This record gives sequence, structure tokens and C-alpha cells, in this order.
Amino acid sequence: MPDGHEDHLNIGARVRGTAGTDFTVWAPFASEVCVKLVDRPAPLHALERRSFGYFSGMVPGAQAGDRYAYVLNGAREWPDPASRFQPQGVHGASEVIDPGAFSWSDEAWRGLPLDRLIIYELHVGTFTEQGTFQGVISRLDDLRDLGITAIELMPVAQFPGSRNWGYDGVFLFAPQSTYGGPAGLQALVEACHRRGLAVILDVVYNHLGPEGNVLGNYGPYFTDRYRTPWGAAINYDGPDSDAVRHFIVSNALQWITDYHIDALRLDAIHGIYDFSATHLLRELADAVHERERDLGRTVALIAESDLNDVRVIAPHEEGGHNLDAQWNDDFHHSLHALTTGERLGYYEDFGELKQLATALEQGFVYTGQYSRHRRRRHGNSCRHRPPRQLVSCAQNHDQVGNRAFGDRLSTLIPWEALKVSAAAVLLAPHTPLLFMGEEFGETAPFQYFVDHGDAQLIEAVRQGRRKEFEAFGWTDVPDPQAPETFERSRLHAGSSIDDRQRALLAWYRQLINLRRTLPEFQSDVAKPYHHRVDVYDGERVLVLQYWQDEVPTLLLILGFNERAVSLPLGRPTGTWKLVTAGWKKEFGGNEEPLPAEDVMIATNPARLLLPPYGAALYSSALARERPLTPPSHRLQKDHR
Repeated sequence: MPDGHEDHLNIGARVRGTAGTDFTVWAPFASEVCVKLVDRPAPLHALERRSFGYFSGMVPGAQAGDRYAYVLNGAREWPDPASRFQPQGVHGASEVIDPGAFSWSDEAWRGLPLDRLIIYELHVGTFTEQGTFQGVISRLDDLRDLGITAIELMPVAQFPGSRNWGYDGVFLFAPQSTYGGPAGLQALVEACHRRGLAVILDVVYNHLGPEGNVLGNYGPYFTDRYRTPWGAAINYDGPDSDAVRHFIVSNALQWITDYHIDALRLDAIHGIYDFSATHLLRELADAVHERERDLGRTVALIAESDLNDVRVIAPHEEGGHNLDAQWNDDFHHSLHALTTGERLGYYEDFGELKQLATALEQGFVYTGQYSRHRRRRHGNSCRHRPPRQLVSCAQNHDQVGNRAFGDRLSTLIPWEALKVSAAAVLLAPHTPLLFMGEEFGETAPFQYFVDHGDAQLIEAVRQGRRKEFEAFGWTDVPDPQAPETFERSRLHAGSSIDDRQRALLAWYRQLINLRRTLPEFQSDVAKPYHHRVDVYDGERVLVLQYWQDEVPTLLLILGFNERAVSLPLGRPTGTWKLVTAGWKKEFGGNEEPLPAEDVMIATNPARLLLPPYGAALYSSALARERPLTPPSHRLQKDHR
């Protein structure tokens, strides 16, 4: 079988100039494989059988734009498992494309390190009225002006129909045809890089969708040794699994190489079952980081994981898989349970003020303690890893969309509490992520939607959603197949937002600007900053403190208080200047700044009057008088 990273892009159809196109497919179940050019009255082109179940060969004259299928054993035709384009959807023929035909102009782009990322997660189909890659391009200037530095696309691999979250993708190499296909995605990435925006792509390597899934006709891509919540597990450690792993690593390298993607977000890695000596995640990390060095630009792997296992992001020398970062569910759950009061489902493990303090200070909340929801001990500690390796959020597609009605925080908690949540995310030491629309308090839901063609599958999806929400006590789930479920989930932006939403948008813009300019949030300052959290249980307030060389520099006040409180700040002493506060009128606040002056003198203890859900940032006068080394804004890789 192919060996070495130089071969990882060899599967599928590859144009070889005017001579024709090479075709390579792994089909160990077949004794004969032929290429059929759908639009040409030509004979079938037999491929030569190679070792380990691969078939390959040149089809003279075949060029970009030609549609084709593989004929297995002289019988049924199937699309290419590694198809780069499915112009007629998951049930149609594949199309030859030449990814090198796109004219890139981002040669100077070197990517962004983790501590420069302010991530904006979006769904291409609902982000704009167009629901296309071109539609996203039309909004990039708004995101850049907000201060966003990276967009994260929910999965774009070809899925059935035109409405889907993307996690039902079945052609992992093919950008969704209804979004704009390969050329549309390349144009989007190019447009992002011109504006200084990185692009993160969500990829799904734990399962494939059911409709249009042809992989099982070619070889043992799946296994019955394990089961995922979403269907058959992928064969990563059984017989013939080398070729399956090659397929997945090839896919990751394709996005980075042919589409200039800056980072991959790996969906639900806890659904990747691999008990081999070298875990797939490590193999992916090694291949991606080798390609990163070859390309001379920053490329990252970011895991979605509920394992609370530091090995995901630990380097090899510490026994880890060496991924660059991972989502931190504990931060989200702590913040959500605290602001909403919800305690059903996995939220039963959360809701205490000290848990959010732990998430801010140490990363994982559960580091080996007993979890009521899981009914077992859970997690280990990641406190020795750099905070930027954890991606934290108040909302994301999972936590909004996997509610029965897709309701956002803007419809669940007081408006002022939205400002506290934003400050907790954007001024924490972790890498922040926003979900599309949260910056102006979008109230439209983000609901689960599909566009399947099989009646039995549609009903199975409906039943599955109802069962999923039993633990939360949610009933009357919106119909995922109904077009109106999709239409309800479209984002409202621009002139349609009201004055209150514009004020919230101004608050987000202010916080993001502080995140991008204050040295506390950069990793390449001359001396590192440290942080700690003080908990005021009686007042329901957290105080996040940053310091450098034993000198406190910033105080972030996060009030989860429903009523005004007098906060007894026992430390640190000194003179503090108010940098910003959510209660200011420019951010839609109803009160004058409290205290009346912008300067707080901390004796021991000082009293800080805090309005309900008060959020404020104070800067130490002493620290600001000291010479600081500003961030260099370098673009090369920060290897932790």
C-alpha cells in the first residue's frame, strides 16, 4: 500500500496535464475495477490491480470537468470514495477537478498562532441568505471589523440534499456542491487570507452519514467491534485498517494543501476508537505537522473531546497525541449552568461558582472526581498545559443546536448576563470561540435540520432526536426534515438588529479589541503573565487577576449577582483604573459607572459597588507605569 506522507494525496482522480487523469481507488472487495466516463461514449477503462487492494491507472484524455464512476466487477457503478466533487449530490457521478487550477495570491500568508485566534464558528447554509461560500465572503469585512481573527466552518464535506449541519457527510474530500463546491471554498479561503483571517474547518472522522455512503461497497472501512452514537464506527485498528487510516490522513492533508486551510477541528474524537500502538490522532498530528513544516505556515489540529484527558494535547514526550488544542466542555457547562440555572442532563454536574473559577484557573473541572451524570470518576488534570490550548465558549453549534428548540443564551438569561458571559470568554486566558450571531444577541434559534431522501431514514432521525432529549425533559422537538426548521435557523444581521443589539455588539467589539491589544493575552511577551481567581460566594462574583513578576496588572470582575452588591475586595491593594464596564451607557447599561470615579483605591478591604450582572476590567496603575514589551505580532508557529 502507499507509504510515506508524500503519497497521501494519491487516492482519487488526479489530472496529469493534457495526457489524461490518473485514478487510484482502494477496493479490496473487488476483483475488477473500471473507470466509466459518464458523458463520453467510450469503453470502460480497466484499472490495474496493485498490492493491498488498490487499483490504479491512467485514463488518456480525461480532464477536469469530466464526470466519472467506478464499475466494480462489471456490475454496479459507484461514485469515487475519494471524489473531489459531487456536482449532482451524493447519488450522482463524481467529477474530475484540478485543485491546482485555482490562482492563489496568499503566498505571504503564514497563518496565526493559537494566542492570536479569536474564533467565530459559523454554518455556511444559515450564516447568510445566500447560504453559500460566496455569501460568507460578503460578511467577512464585518467579522474583520469586529476583531475576529479566524472563522471556523462547520463541516462542508458533501452531504445529502441542501440542508444539513454537515455531520452527515459521506464524501469527505468533496466540498458541498450547493455551497459552491471546490472553487467556492478556495475563493472563500483566499478572501479570508486577504483580510488577515485564518480558516478552521470542522472535519468528521468518527463516523459517516448513512445516505449516499458508498465506502462499504469498496472495502472494510467500518467495523462492528465498536458502535458510535451516530452509527457504525470506522475501522482504525482492525484487519485492513492501514488503508482506512491512509484515507483519513489523506483527507486532512488535502484540506491543508489544496484549500490552504489553517486548522482542522476534529469532531468528537471520543468517538474515534483505536486501540493500536499508534493512535490515529498521533498519526494525524505527525502528518499534519510535517506538512506544516513543508508549507512554511502555521497549521493546527483542534480536537472536540469530552474525555477531559490531557493526553490529547500533551506532546509526545509526555505520552500525548500532540494535538495543538481542544474544546473545553467543562468551561461551557460551568458558565451555562451558572447563568441559566439548568441542572438536567450533563448540567447536573455543574452550577457552582467555584467550578467556573476552576475552569478559568485550571482548565478541566473534572480531573478524577466522581461525576453524577456519568456515574463514575472522570478526567485528569491539564493545569500544566498552556491555557491557549483550551478553546472556551459560552455558545457553540452543539450547545445551542442540541437543545430541543435550538434556543440561544439571548432567550434564556438576562441581557446584562450576556455581557458577563462574553467577558468570561473573551478575557479568559484560553482561546476564545464565538458562535455566529452571539455578538449581537441573535434571538433566532439554531435548530437541527436535514434534507434526506429516504422516508425510513427521515423517521429514524425524528425518533432519534426525541429520544436524545429525554434526559432533559424536552418534548415536541421541531421536525428536522421540515424546510421551515432550516429557515428559522437563519442568522439575522446588519440593518435588522435593534439598538440593544447594537450596544451588545459594541461591548463585544470592545472586549475583542482588549483581547488583541493587551499583553496579558499574548504568549510572546518578554516575561509570562500568570492568573488566579478569587471566589466571592455570598456576592456571586468571581475576580480573575493577572500578574507579571509578582505585580498585579489586571482585574476582571465577573458578576453573576442578580441584585446589586458591595464587593469586599481584599486583594490586591493599589490604585486601579477602570478600563471598561458592561454597565456603561455605550454598551446599553442603565446605570452610571459604579463607583462614581473611574479609579478604585484598594485598601484592605476596598468596597466595590457592583450592579446586577456587573462585568468590568480594571488595570493597575503601577503595572501600566512599568515598561512592557509589546507583542511582536509574529506569524510563525508557536510550538508551546
